Order: sequence, then C-alpha cells, then structure tokens
Amino acid sequence: MDSDRLRRQLKLRDLDTLMTVVTAGGMRKAAEQLHMSQPAVSKAISELENILGVRLVDRSRHGVEPTAFGRALLKRGTAIFDELRLSISEMELLADPDAGELNVGCVETITAGFAAAIVEKMSRQHPRLVFSVASGDAPVLESHFLRDRLCELAIARPFAAAPASDMHGEPLFHEQLRVVVSSDSEWAARRRPTLGDLIDAPWILSANEIGQHSPVVEAFVATGAELPAARVLTGSLNLRRSLLQTGRFVTVMPHSLLRFGPDRSWVKVLPIDLPAWKVATMIITLKNRTLSPVAERFVDHARTLAKLLGSAR
Repeated sequence: MDSDRLRRQLKLRDLDTLMTVVTAGGMRKAAEQLHMSQPAVSKAISELENILGVRLVDRSRHGVEPTAFGRALLKRGTAIFDELRLSISEMELLADPDAGELNVGCVETITAGFAAAIVEKMSRQHPRLVFSVASGDAPVLESHFLRDRLCELAIARPFAAAPASDMHGEPLFHEQLRVVVSSDSEWAARRRPTLGDLIDAPWILSANEIGQHSPVVEAFVATGAELPAARVLTGSLNLRRSLLQTGRFVTVMPHSLLRFGPDRSWVKVLPIDLPAWKVATMIITLKNRTLSPVAERFVDHARTLAKLLGSAR
C-alpha cells in the first residue's frame, strides 16, 4: 500500500463510515445514524476497500463483521479520531486557557481524595474546565479505559512494579495504609491498641488488602498472628464508610485519602504502623500518546500534591 496514495485518497469521512457500520452492525442502521442513503454507505466502504486493496468487512444476512484487516484499521482509526479531538481541544485551550475537557481514570480511593483535590484546585483556577472521572482497579483502567482511549491518563497502584509494555508509569508516592475506626468506637478510646488486640474485631477489607503482598497481611505475619477473617469483604469505599460510622468495625484507609479526603474529621487513626505498599501509586499513560495541555496541567498538579505525601505521616 503506497503511503502517498493513501494520503491523497483516503478520506476521514469514509473511515468514520466504516467505524459506524461496524458499530451499528449493518449498512442500513449505519445509514440511518449517518443520515446517508444505504447505497452511499456501501459505496464508501467499497471505495475504502479498493484504496487499501483488502476486504474490510464480511457481509451476510446476519449483518456486517470486520475482517482481520478491518479490525486493524478500526483500531488505528480510533486513535486517528482521538488525536484529532485532542488537536481541537488544544486549539480551544490556546484560544481560551480556562476551557477544555479531561477524561481521567482512578482507583476509588484516589478518586475520593487525591484526584478530588486536583480537580478542586484546577476548577477554581480554570472554572470552564470539564472533568470526566471514571473509577476502576488498575487492570481495568489499563486494559479498557486507557487502551480504548476513554481516558487520557489514570492514577492507580498497578499490581506489578511496571505497568504493561504499552503503558508508561510515573511513580508518585508509596501509599501507606492506616488502621482506622470511628471516632466513637470502643477502640478509639484505648491508649495504645495493637494488632493483637484487633484480631477478633469485625474487619472490613478489600480483596487487595488480603492478598499475598498486602501490608495488612505483612503486618499480621510480623506479629506471628494470622490475618483475621474479614467480616465484610468489599472494594466499595462508600460501604466501608457507612459501616465504619456504626462504631462497630475496624478497617484500613490509605494515607492519601486521609490527607485529601473528607474522612479525617470523624475517623480515628490508631497508632499502629503498617508497611507501605511496595508498588508505588503512579500516573499511567498510553505510550506514544501525546497528552493534551489540560492533561499535562493535571499531571503537574499531581506531582506537586504527591510531594506532600512523601512521608507516610
């Protein structure tokens, strides 16, 4: 395929038509969405196939499915339109530094604390900025939100020290878990509680916090005790907060959430030291993807706030 010929003949509209046909699952539905006639849609796909010299879709009475060539083009086509949107966003930002849009993905505890602090600060400085923040664990943020270009960047602690090979990770800080209870809990009144005192307490933990490399597990093993069975196993921060406020439960919270989130006023941090997570919380981006000016500004704020978390205290 001659690259010069492609540049001259391949039209963005035809590529958009192909993407709509595959998403809609047929020529007729795509024509309705694009406000075109069905023959015009078929012609656009045929011309695209002629330019590239390969079949892009298979047609049957059940609809349209992309071929291997079609899937390859669609994958890069998504990136083309994504870069085009970023170019428009950058031009808008050059025309109006207070405007723009940013899509970010975060793990839930980062969303509620660290990321919220960044969004609050940026929205004060640039009141017309629009933020879209999605939550998920690190694998989902990488495999779905970043690879599918739904987010420009993510802030998370990957399950491994290095993100996937097509990702770039910039370490921000090492998260430190704190043992916390409600301020009116019976354990809040104790002067020097230990982990041993809490073995029989009703714990709220997440799947990560009972995993092999969890600081909670390490801390109990160091005392010669086994990790207590979690009475509630959940990844929901809201459920954890609701149960903690009853005064009956014990849990852990990241120090970044306690520093920047809304919980510090009503939780009691017990004087129990836990190891830090060995893998750092990172800014994760897709390699070879240029960040928009708004995303770069967000990253700068993240680096500044991360300095406040350099100490686990």
